[in-house]
Amino acid sequence: MNSPHLPLRTSGTLLALFSAFLWGGTGVANQFAVDDVPPLLVGAIRFVMAAVFMLAWCRWEGAPLGLTRSQWRPVFWMSVLLVGQIGAFNIGGKLSTASHASLFVNTYVFWVAAGEHFWLRSIALRPRQVLGLLIAAAGVVLLLATSGKPGGTSVTVGPALDQPTLLGDAVLMLSGLLLGVKVVYTKTVVRTIPPGTLILWHDILGAAMFLALSLAFEPIPDRAPGLPAWWALLYSGFVVSGFCFAANAWQLKRHGASQISVFSFTTPIFGVALGVLLRGDELSSWLLASGAAVALGITLVNLKEGSPAEAPE
Repeated sequence: MNSPHLPLRTSGTLLALFSAFLWGGTGVANQFAVDDVPPLLVGAIRFVMAAVFMLAWCRWEGAPLGLTRSQWRPVFWMSVLLVGQIGAFNIGGKLSTASHASLFVNTYVFWVAAGEHFWLRSIALRPRQVLGLLIAAAGVVLLLATSGKPGGTSVTVGPALDQPTLLGDAVLMLSGLLLGVKVVYTKTVVRTIPPGTLILWHDILGAAMFLALSLAFEPIPDRAPGLPAWWALLYSGFVVSGFCFAANAWQLKRHGASQISVFSFTTPIFGVALGVLLRGDELSSWLLASGAAVALGITLVNLKEGSPAEAPE
């Protein structure tokens, strides 16, 4: 049996950073997808692909494919949270930029810390973590206050495909909040449902809910998605919801969660960089300051007292 507290060697560090890089690309992929496909339909397609991956994963892992009667209710609410979070992410992203999407959705880390402290009572926030929450909150407020305004010194790479709006940023912030709630709720649900089984069925139900909502509220696309949109959907469905899940599960079997989570501060940094490079987002002084505050806040929240290997899971 492998210990979850093995030292995180170079290969493990590189895999954690590579996974963070792939997670950072979610906002950019989402922007390319919603260019051609309505946001709710994007969610349906993405989680059909994710369910296909999870079915293969469960069979490989030997996880049960069925649910008992008592397990359906928590899976249903997990699916509702999934649809709310990803729906807000897709809609907010369409109204804003990839770099803003990456920053706002990664504020979920702070909602998780608050939920574990006030709801689950599983951690006690230390002064360092409280400082991290305050710094990140300042970065979020700064980004909201300057959304759509000139940012002084700025850098752009190619034509800007998206423009941030206050409404889009507010919806993205809601997505981060819902993701935090979902992560905290998941911690209670996995005590009674195997993680692979839970994710498989929440993907299936989530895809069905997304499809129903899309048929009810979105116009039917009058043309097939372009190649960039299809690549973006494949990336979100298989790379993010597939490979990143598998890589995270593989690492958590060998290392402590705190050893892996310490690298999560790089995700918004990668997201902003990819937004600038691939979507032409403006790298303004406001965005740099906000991104630095959020990254620093994530670092302070994830750093535990003592050595990483001894930190509680």
